[in-house]
Amino acid sequence: MAIRVLHVATGNVGRIALSQLIEDPRFELAGLVVSDPAKAGRDASDLAGLDLVTGVAATADLDAALALRPDCTVYCALGETRLFEALADIEKILASGSNVAASSPVPLIYPWGLLPDRMIDPIEKACEAGGTSLFASGVDPGWVNDLLPFAIASTCQRVERVRCSEIADYATYDGGPVMFDFMGFGRPLDELPRMFKPGILAASWGVSLRMMARGFGFELDDITESYEREPAPEAFDVAAGHIPAGGVAAMRFQITGVAGGKDVLVIDHTTRLRDDLRPDWPRPAQDGGSYRLEITGEPSYRVDVCPTSAKGDHNYAAIAAGAGRIVNAIPDVVAAPPGLRTPLDLPFNTAKGVFATTLPR
Repeated sequence: MAIRVLHVATGNVGRIALSQLIEDPRFELAGLVVSDPAKAGRDASDLAGLDLVTGVAATADLDAALALRPDCTVYCALGETRLFEALADIEKILASGSNVAASSPVPLIYPWGLLPDRMIDPIEKACEAGGTSLFASGVDPGWVNDLLPFAIASTCQRVERVRCSEIADYATYDGGPVMFDFMGFGRPLDELPRMFKPGILAASWGVSLRMMARGFGFELDDITESYEREPAPEAFDVAAGHIPAGGVAAMRFQITGVAGGKDVLVIDHTTRLRDDLRPDWPRPAQDGGSYRLEITGEPSYRVDVCPTSAKGDHNYAAIAAGAGRIVNAIPDVVAAPPGLRTPLDLPFNTAKGVFATTLPR
């Protein structure tokens, strides 16, 4: 029997997740919630960019949608700039009896050691009340920092250091609030955006570092952060908007987990809006962008992951990977015991139900 799923939000991640929910026979789309009044009343397939009719009309009323009693809710609403509102939404959904697979807020990927108990306890209590479970994931933070390193490191006799890197050109990424408000692209160098204020990098990616440490069986003594930024030599435009001359056009930042006085876990991001900026920084393994896992140990590895898509460029493919991660986790999330779940709790996902056994002619 298909799992009845409610979907929330149709932004960059949400549109792609919604299209899979509509087309994947494992799921039945029970409802769709949007925040933009202009989207209310439109068919779900229209908002997903599909050429069909589902008969499911979007609504701005979360309570009314939850009254449909979905087995699971896919939550893709923005969490970076509305953390408390997103947490309140998720608590309500869990308490109503619907499990949740979410792409945000990022702290829910592994909140312990980051969020105070007063913010975690309501989530756990909502799970108990509704008999539900919650799983949050993404790309980076997400499967690049947990699924990938755990899978490769499982073949090692000894591991000394793990480095997870994203190396990407964001010129085609149209997420303005994240690009400009959170990351600070286009801003002058003397203006510090939210992402680079002390502790924010460590908080945002510390969820992955702490999860990796727990999975590898040790605890971190400290998490450090560092960053560099490069100004635009002249003004130019990108998908998200205008970059003035002198505004930030490239950045590199690192978040490092320290144990025993050594840098043992590193998350390294190199993000450009033009390919010619800072050629001395890491270069991707394919045009546009890639992910890289480097394990120092016995044996040592360097693994380059190059996402591509028939529907868009490297940025689209990366977003699709994050959407696929949470949608494909739905059966395991529904089957899991009540509570906040991580990749360390759920079974290894073998993409059951995803593999195309019948190819189109």
